[in-house]
Amino acid sequence: MPPAPPRSESVARQWLNLALRRLDYYNELYRSGRWRHYYSEETMALRMRDVMKAVHLWGELVRKRRDDKDDLRPAA
Repeated sequence: MPPAPPRSESVARQWLNLALRRLDYYNELYRSGRWRHYYSEETMALRMRDVMKAVHLWGELVRKRRDDKDDLRPAA
């Protein structure tokens, strides 16, 4: 019998954690001013926007999966 596929909530949570770590990295890069060595102001703003968008999207998926799971009721 093939292994069961991973639960989508668990996978979404892992991606959310990765996106949050990436957001922390870019926040630190911005606070320290090191971003100026690597990016223009416009490029840094675009990167931050992409990172925040990813956090939002994965957060929504995790919440949706959690809500879907709460809606499931045992069969009678």
